[in-house]
Amino acid sequence: MDDKTWDKVHQPCPLCNSSDAVGVNTDGSAKCFSCGAFMPDYEKACKGEDMTTMTTAKLPDDVNEGSFNALSDRRISQATAKKYGVKVALDLQGNVVKHFYPYYNGYELSATKCRNVRNKDFFVSGTYNETGLFGQQLFKGGKYVTITEGECDAMAAYELLGSKWAVVSIKRGAQGAVKDVKESLEFFDEFENVIIAFDNDKAGKEAAIKVARLFKPSKAKILNLPNGWKDPNDMLRSNKHKEFVEAWWAAKVYTPSGVINISEQRDKFHNREKKQSIPFPYEGLNDKLYGLRQGELLTLTGGTGLGKSSVTRELEHWLIKQTKDNVGIIALEEDWRRTIDGILSIEANARLYIDQVRDRFSKEELDKFFDVLYDGDNKNRVWVHSHFGTNDIDDIFTKLRFMIIGCDCKWVVVDHLHMLVSAVHEGDERRAIDTIMTRLRSLVEETGAGIILVSHLRRVDGNKGHENGIEVSLSHLRGSNSIGQLSDCVIALERNQQSDDPDEARTTKMRILKSRYTGDVGLACRVIYDAETGRLSEVDNSDFEDNDNLDEKF
Repeated sequence: MDDKTWDKVHQPCPLCNSSDAVGVNTDGSAKCFSCGAFMPDYEKACKGEDMTTMTTAKLPDDVNEGSFNALSDRRISQATAKKYGVKVALDLQGNVVKHFYPYYNGYELSATKCRNVRNKDFFVSGTYNETGLFGQQLFKGGKYVTITEGECDAMAAYELLGSKWAVVSIKRGAQGAVKDVKESLEFFDEFENVIIAFDNDKAGKEAAIKVARLFKPSKAKILNLPNGWKDPNDMLRSNKHKEFVEAWWAAKVYTPSGVINISEQRDKFHNREKKQSIPFPYEGLNDKLYGLRQGELLTLTGGTGLGKSSVTRELEHWLIKQTKDNVGIIALEEDWRRTIDGILSIEANARLYIDQVRDRFSKEELDKFFDVLYDGDNKNRVWVHSHFGTNDIDDIFTKLRFMIIGCDCKWVVVDHLHMLVSAVHEGDERRAIDTIMTRLRSLVEETGAGIILVSHLRRVDGNKGHENGIEVSLSHLRGSNSIGQLSDCVIALERNQQSDDPDEARTTKMRILKSRYTGDVGLACRVIYDAETGRLSEVDNSDFEDNDNLDEKF
């Protein structure tokens, strides 16, 4: 259920005495995510009135099994079990024989994991799909959050830390740790520090490092348990509260960087990983840039109405068709349908974004075009930011990071920089651009993704503007020098859209203003726009009288 349907969350439960497990709906009804009770009127329930009308959820099937008791086999208190909504089943002698761990999709119970104490077997009732981590629904941001490898470890760590800090657990053990954490990255963005407290064994240590790499530098810390202790629950059962807290505070910030002795790196120098280049759709760009590369920030710039969107569409379609990589798109000035229309128009060689053109094609033909967004069994190759008109800068960067890490997008197109600037809500445009460019640069370095950024040009002095096809330089980039400084490559578009010659008016020059990889700058190629198909195609530059000091190969 969408959080927006709730009026209040983290309220106390009058039935099970949980201090913060109740969500109150806008109509006054409420649900406790610890005991599962539903209250038609929360205020009356708190006053002790109308308690008989409380009902308990029935999904999944075993949600009503068990009762709230201490997990005596794990020395976990009844209060902590209630906090996390964990129930137990007892045999006739009062011994714990089963645990029931709830998993939520938002604030809706979606699955229950049942663990048999005797043989440690477990099964899941309901579905894990789109559920958060164990305990995730209980916490909303803060200074610290701890991740453990199991449900009992999460409850144990919560008690060991004095019930002060958020503690959650992955769902699928060490082997599924990266997948589980990726699915909850937005949850972790609300915390300042992430403490990873996985099991003290080889699998747990390896998984902790992999998970730590998912977070921005200095955010993740890895807790090393004292020798002899396997996990947090092991320490709780031995009353090692002091030792655990000391180890928790001593957790080291994960850092993959270090100082190395170059004389020992000869083999790595020779056997380095080569940067894979994806060719551009235009040979003139390939001649100067040797293609597109992940781990680089490419800025595409040009005056208003000079074809930035057309070139961007061609590149998006090209990456989808020429690679097996996932592609993310953040287009802040258009609806997601317009974004997809633009990509599929390239595939169809027809301007499908125009209703009258799209109506010429049957549903079957359009579906065939739509298949370009798929890749065999991988049906999630293209991810588009559907922003609903909301452009909060931190939210946009959260989505951008989620696309790269959570959706495994190797390429992301951001259109455009100055819409991001407007989302910063600062009066100083230059400072806002510096901040955004630094964050984009850091994201590229951290994740290794390739980002294509669209940027505008400032107005220039003189009689001719960019709409008249004047030559672009780095000084024309609007707002800040950091655009050129922090980009690996800058490609400018030039076109005299006011020309009396119709061919010249629809021909765009692509000029390299910066190439950190090759150092080769200058005019690269020319592309001409076909008004019938909406496509851009490279043209033979010898057809034009003004070769604009092109290399001899033209």
